[in-house]
Amino acid sequence: MSIELLVETLRLHGNRENAVKMDAYMKNLFVHLGIKTPERRAHMKAFLKNHPFQKEWIPLLWELPERELQSVAVDMLVLIKKKLTPVDLPMIEYLITTKSWWDSVDGIAAHIAGTIFKAYPEARKEYVEKWTESDNMWLNRTAILHQLHYKQDTDEYLLYDCICRHAHSKEFFHQKAIGWALREYGKCNPKSVIAFVDANELKPLSKREALRIIRLQQEK
Repeated sequence: MSIELLVETLRLHGNRENAVKMDAYMKNLFVHLGIKTPERRAHMKAFLKNHPFQKEWIPLLWELPERELQSVAVDMLVLIKKKLTPVDLPMIEYLITTKSWWDSVDGIAAHIAGTIFKAYPEARKEYVEKWTESDNMWLNRTAILHQLHYKQDTDEYLLYDCICRHAHSKEFFHQKAIGWALREYGKCNPKSVIAFVDANELKPLSKREALRIIRLQQEK
């Protein structure tokens, strides 16, 4: 398959010194080639000029050991995100729940799942409810973060409902996601976020992250 050409190219351009640092940064959960994001994306774009994207590449990349190859899969999906439909959501769910960590999940949540859900509200209703109630922390995080770039189009009720269901979690990745989602929404609706934070018991990390930018603006 043509995707093997890209894999071979990336492996040839690996940097051991960078890889050691990247492995440590990611708590040695994954093996890295040591290719930084700009170079990785440049190789991907050069490859795509001669090889039209094929969706079957995504699971193939996901199964390979090097972390940069999962990053390539996410980058490719971001490039075609407006062409994705609810038919692709089982695959997206698989990517979220396999080889899971913030570096892959957050990009999928905000750019891929979020784009599909905005275009297909019925699918959003089904999957966000399913993911919010899931025992999988990363699906929960995706449900909380999928509206990250919606701004004024944010479904406030849905956002606050997802948050409230995990507001008492001791899990760092829940708490951080809650704070991040509220912080982003607060950029366009600070009064609502302040009122929500005041009315609900949030973990200190979530509250601090939620109000960080709003407080900076108030101090000016």
